[in-house]
Amino acid sequence: MIPVSEPLLDGNEKRYLAECIDSGWISSEGPFVARFERAFASHMGCSHGVAVCNGTAALETALYALGVGRGDEVIMPSFTIISCALAAIRLGARPVLVDIEPEMWCMDMAQIAGRISPRTKVIMPVHIYGHPVDMDPLLRLRESHGCKILEDAAEVHGAEYFSRHLGDRWVKCGAMGDAAATSFYANKIVTTGEGGMVLSNDSLVADRARSYRNLCFQPEKRFYHTDLGFNFRLTNLQAAVGLAQVERLDEFIKIKVKLAAYYRQLIETIPGLRFMTVKPWAKPVYWMYAVELDPQSGLDAATVMERMRARGVGTRPFFMGLHRQPALLELGLFRDESYPNTDKAHRLGFYLPSGLTLTEAVIEKIVAALRDSLK
Repeated sequence: MIPVSEPLLDGNEKRYLAECIDSGWISSEGPFVARFERAFASHMGCSHGVAVCNGTAALETALYALGVGRGDEVIMPSFTIISCALAAIRLGARPVLVDIEPEMWCMDMAQIAGRISPRTKVIMPVHIYGHPVDMDPLLRLRESHGCKILEDAAEVHGAEYFSRHLGDRWVKCGAMGDAAATSFYANKIVTTGEGGMVLSNDSLVADRARSYRNLCFQPEKRFYHTDLGFNFRLTNLQAAVGLAQVERLDEFIKIKVKLAAYYRQLIETIPGLRFMTVKPWAKPVYWMYAVELDPQSGLDAATVMERMRARGVGTRPFFMGLHRQPALLELGLFRDESYPNTDKAHRLGFYLPSGLTLTEAVIEKIVAALRDSLK
């Protein structure tokens, strides 16, 4: 079976891990944590990085750091992982949804203004499958409505957006909002196995994030608490792997872009299927190689994915919308709400093997299996 994703771990990972073991620094107190935070934040164009144990924790920590609390609202796309909603709910806030635009599968900027209310605290753009959200309209909304922006940058390590609002320049995803949250799960471009990070250019936001990830210990009184935080710390062992990965991030992105071009070349010859769209204002990093079936094909993603599995190729479905999640509906959320573009993407979209260890020969086998699965 060709796996959906396989990390590339042939840099300094073993050497750095050996340093951790030889020194005895294996907890979150070890020196690799700070080194990893500085290196990744710098690469993402941010002044501060706060490492945490996973991407879901990063979202919650970032929302806390931005002051989200009970009764607030957080606007986000329905087309995303449930972690985005969970992060808001755990802080007592309410997730408010918008649909996606159908080309890039990113949140529809035209719908956001109509969802802003006096309770709106944060808008959470989710950069999808390695392609940036169109951020300029959102940056203008921040100025006119006073909302905070939390970028979910889990899928865009190193991606860039050309912002006219920020001075006609390319800006890294994760550096445009008031904060960003990212993930280092095993299928991410930079991985620590499990892990995440809060990014910001605001020192106060970073300080609040550091407190929340560490049980809200008071700096001057370790076992004295005036607020409730969690143990969301990342270990020195994980950070050692992460630092080795960041050292090669530019190389990793070149690999992803090269493989995407080969995928696109082969897939564009297949009728009834489209490869992911790229806008001229985006430099995507192709976290996943995503495709969507033509509705006129008579096929759905579940059928094609099962045929691919029978041919020895692993795939993954697109997100099911948050408005369809039974656990969230049971909380009284999103009832009678409709997000047709999200439903369509879930029904027709899936992604192909996307790991850094892929070769062109393997991609040819994948695309041949895909072609056969559409018959």
